This record gives sequence, structure tokens and C-alpha cells, in this order.
Amino acid sequence: MIGPANATIARYEGVLHSIPNADVLLSLLTAQEAVLSSRIEGTQATLGEVLNYRAALQEATARLADLPLSQRLLKDTHRVLMQGVRGRHKSPGEYRKIPNWIGSHGCTIEEARFIPCPVNHLPETMATWERYLHGETSDRLGQLALVYAEFEALHPFLDGNGRLGRLIVPLFLFEKGLLSSPNFYISEHLEHKWDGYYEHLLAVSWYGEWTGWVAFFLRALIAQGETNQDRALKILALYDQRKDWITEQIHSQYAVRTLDWFFSRPIFKTSDFVADSCIPKPTANRILREVRDAGLLVELRPSVGRVRQCWRFASWSILPREPRCFEAHV
Repeated sequence: MIGPANATIARYEGVLHSIPNADVLLSLLTAQEAVLSSRIEGTQATLGEVLNYRAALQEATARLADLPLSQRLLKDTHRVLMQGVRGRHKSPGEYRKIPNWIGSHGCTIEEARFIPCPVNHLPETMATWERYLHGETSDRLGQLALVYAEFEALHPFLDGNGRLGRLIVPLFLFEKGLLSSPNFYISEHLEHKWDGYYEHLLAVSWYGEWTGWVAFFLRALIAQGETNQDRALKILALYDQRKDWITEQIHSQYAVRTLDWFFSRPIFKTSDFVADSCIPKPTANRILREVRDAGLLVELRPSVGRVRQCWRFASWSILPREPRCFEAHV
């Protein structure tokens, strides 16, 4: 699977390289990943968690300019990821000082299906994990498979390990030069292969069955890479189409800025756009009216009392059903 997996990542990188401002245009996929990553853990993502996921990815990417992917960077990223959301009182940015375990809801440690690394061994084992992360290997994707599995097995934080572990995937691909931007998301495939995902991880811990896990992970990269590539191309085509449309429609020097803002914030309040788009207030309000009247915005929630009007960018239809679930939750 090593050859096909590397070929898939290379093809996806070719698409990423051709997309202007990929972080903006692919922010739709970032939002989807945040939702699915939380759902794998059995929870529904709040708006705060989606925004934190995006902020954590941006923060980690910026830090990679002068700091390697490391324990220090992961602790800082975890702190951003958990700020003000579920798990915020569980020592964000710090390794756990008490045991944790994985099993059915409410189970005791004796009933757990998996017990991660004991607390007294965490510093040593995380140091070993980091050395391997920085080491040279015959294949980077095989290395990533082992890095990911070991992080999940160590489960170093009290909460958010799954979300942070899945963030490691795009950060690793970016840092190692396999992708020009950290826009590769794997949660969709892992959710679809839920049973196999956990069974392979458990088989590593129980029986040392590394080959089965690595093969599973490489197949996941291939399947998700092909899906991501298809969506990225559709997003680029949609952007090009809407760029021509909005330029002709609103006749403003702020036309492209408006479109970029919609792609980065597909669900928003009127006040968000007016405050954050860096467009003069009278012009921003006029643009919203014109774009709304042309059918590019769909009202999700009317303005009632102190509740602000909420809009959805109408072109957010190229993703599967999961983002629409997020839409409804918001």
C-alpha cells in the first residue's frame, strides 16, 4: 500500500498547489473535519469547538515556521483546542496526572476495554514518541501510521486526545513537505470504518499487530485523499464560478474580499460580516442585501429581539450530509 498511498498524496498536493489561498477556500473542509472528529468521540461539535479546531490548526501551522512538530507544540495546540469548550477544566495543555481509560460510558477501570499508558511512564514514553517523530525512516506515510497509533495508545491528555491525534495527520504531512498546506482531513473515512479503526488499534496494543494497522491507515489515506481531491476541485470550480458572478453582480472593489469571507465563514450573523470583513459598514450592508436578493444567501434564523439574523452561504452544498447536521445544530 505504500506506493499507492504516496501517489495519492502527491496527486492531492498537485491540486492544493493549484488553489490560490487554500486555507480560505478549503475552510469548508476544516469545519467538516471538526464536526466529524468530535463525532468519532461520540459527541456533537459545538460552534465553539469548530472555531477552536480551526484556531488550533492555524496556530500550530504558524508555530511550525520556527518550532518542529513536538511535545511542546502539541501542548500549545491542545490548549487552544480546549479553550472554553467541553474539557476546558481538564488541564488543557498539560499531560494528565491521573489514570484514564476507554470503554463503555460509565465503566470502571476494571471494566475498561483499553487502559492507556500509566501516568508515571508518560514523560518517558512521550519522549520516545517524539524521538521517533523526528527520526528518519524509509517511508514517511508508514512513519505517520505509527506516530498516530502510538499517540492514541499513550492518550497523554485527560480529554481531546482523539481530536488532537487527528490534527497530527495534516500537521505531519505539512511539516515533512508532503503537502504545501495542512489541509488533509481523515475523520470522514475513520468514521465510516469505525469498527475496523478501533479493532486495528486494539490489535496493536493487545497482539502487536502493526502490519494490519499500517495497511488500514494507508488505505484510509488513499480513500480520503481521493475524496479530498474531488472536493477541493469542486470547491475551486465553485469559487471561480462565484468570483465571476459576484464581480458582475455587486460592482464593488470589495467583491472578491466578500466572496473569500463567505468561503471562510459559510454560516454567519449579519453583524459578523459587518464587523470582521474589513469593508466599510454602509458598503457591507449594501453588499449583503444585493447578494441576498440574488439568492446566494439563505436565512437560517431571522432577527428577533436580541437574537441576530443568521445566514448560510447557499453554495455550501458540495459537502455530504454531516455539515448540514452542523448547520442545524448551530
